[in-house]
This record gives sequence, structure tokens and C-alpha cells, in this order.
Amino acid sequence: MKSTINTLIQDHQIAAIIFDLDGTMVDNNNYHLASWRQYLKEKQIEISEEAYKKHINGRTNKDAIEYIYQRKMSNQEAMEYALQKEMIYRKLYAPYIKPVKGLIELINHIHQKKIKMAIATSGIQVNIDFLFDHIPIKQYFSAVINSAHIKKGKPDPEIFLTAANTLQVNPNACLVFEDAAVGVKAAKDAGMYVVALTTTQTEVELSEAHLIINNFTTLL
Repeated sequence: MKSTINTLIQDHQIAAIIFDLDGTMVDNNNYHLASWRQYLKEKQIEISEEAYKKHINGRTNKDAIEYIYQRKMSNQEAMEYALQKEMIYRKLYAPYIKPVKGLIELINHIHQKKIKMAIATSGIQVNIDFLFDHIPIKQYFSAVINSAHIKKGKPDPEIFLTAANTLQVNPNACLVFEDAAVGVKAAKDAGMYVVALTTTQTEVELSEAHLIINNFTTLL
């Protein structure tokens, strides 16, 4: 039997749905990788796609910057570096930004069913605002949790538990959409049902998810 959003909500008694942002709502991780490479070029540091997926995708800017420079930093120092990279990212991606196929239709469907929605992203507020400026869906989300609201980034479950607490919903009643293996682990460790999208990583890399899809049209 084909899994649809209605089936998932009913079968798992879902009261809230939480979306990751990068690679989940927008298929943008190639642009993040390109912006990292452009940012690091003048510093004569190279990063492979494999290293990006393993150490950067899905993680907070602070965790990513500390991996790049191989040392611990204060939040302020890490953010100074991160903001330089994120400025490059927004400039690169602005002409091409669009939602993952089926996202808008899915959000409208969930909204009509009066299911609470939140975003839980390792990203920073300026990039969240960038998304909302280009894809006007902010009004559908009761909460937007980002890296500034947590102490531990994915794969720690803190960000998803924070989202559930903000929505005042039991974590076991939450469904999460993710694209990164670290995000899948974080959501599962929070006790949530996880649907992974293959925008960034392979089915094998995302095999811990409860369900794997290519895009949101699968669930409509």
C-alpha cells in the first residue's frame, strides 16, 4: 500500500510535522558545497563532497567551521567565519531557489488538516529569512527553531525536542522530514517518525529513516 501523508498521520497518530530546511524544503546542498569551496579557496583549504556529507551537511555552522579549521572556537569567532560563507551561498543560490517538488502542495494539505508545523534547522536566521523572502510560506509554521536556540547540533536530538516542546506536542506524535543522516539520527533519538528525502544523500546513507522518498509528491 502506498504511504501518503494522510496514512502516515493516521497510522502514527501524528500531531505535528517538523521540517528540516536545507536539502529538505529546498534542494540547495550543491550550492552550499560550492559556497564552502569558494570561501575556502583563498584559504587554500579543499573539501571533498564526501567530507561535506559526513562532517558538514545537517550540522550547525559552528560545528562545520570547527571541523574546517580543526580547532574549537567561541560562538562569536565561528559565526564571523560562517557569515562570510553564508553571504556567498545566498548570492550563488538566489537566482535558482525553488521549493522541493510537492512541498507547497504538502504544506497546504497539512495546514488544511490543522496539523501543527515547525522548522528545525541547523542553519542561521539570515538564511531562514532568505528562504521566506523567496518562498512565502512563513505563515504556515508555528515555530522556527535554528542553531541559536540549541547548545548541541544534530545528531543530538536537542533541536527536535525543542521544536516539539515549543509546539507543546509529545515527541512521539511528531513526524520529521530530513535529508541528512545526522538529522535522521537526531529525529529518531528524539522518538519521532522520520521520512528522509534523497536530495543530498543516498538511500543507503539514509537507511535508518522509517521511510525514504525522492520528493514530496510521493506523499500526495
